[in-house]
Amino acid sequence: MTQEHDSRPDEWGEEYWNEKYRSGDRIWSGRPNRHLVAETEGLVPGRALDVGAGEGADALWLAARGWQVTAVDISSVALDRAAAHAAEAGEGVENRITWLRADVTRWSPPKPPFDLVTVQFMHLYPNPRARLFADLAASVAPGGELLVVAHHPKDLETGVPRPPAPELFYEGDAVTAALSEGEWDVLVDDVRTAEQTLGETSYTVHDLVVRARRRG
Repeated sequence: MTQEHDSRPDEWGEEYWNEKYRSGDRIWSGRPNRHLVAETEGLVPGRALDVGAGEGADALWLAARGWQVTAVDISSVALDRAAAHAAEAGEGVENRITWLRADVTRWSPPKPPFDLVTVQFMHLYPNPRARLFADLAASVAPGGELLVVAHHPKDLETGVPRPPAPELFYEGDAVTAALSEGEWDVLVDDVRTAEQTLGETSYTVHDLVVRARRRG
């Protein structure tokens, strides 16, 4: 949910994101996040919660592999677009996804618990972020997994164009702090690098990847 060159993250509400999505036919690539693919390909499909679903690429990828997905986003424009992409993918995908519009800073996950909760590039201020992560951890079923991917603070040190608000970026302990002691196994807590071109400049970007499994 961070955007390069945007400087007022406190104003990133529903109307901001609706206007962002109206600005182009497709804002994101249409491909599932590479870390989601790498970390979940081997999991047995069950119930998944995709938080910050955007135009739906991650939700569609999961549904195509048999997951029942609840996909949440603040933007009604993004969700309408995602639902259209799902319809194009056919009933086998479309019928496995429930689209839900919600502001995650004022929302709690639906029940029953999920076998996978995935949060890709969700950048909030520390207090709402801590509350959201705690709620999401609580929504994971025994034996289920929580996957959080984010822009790492190292991007701010290396010149990658990110919003000038350091408190929006975090390390793995911001996620693991939400996990009740003795109830979780942290499987991955990494910073992964890749080359990415933004505008006409290539950067080394740093992604935080945290994956944890709730003990059964």
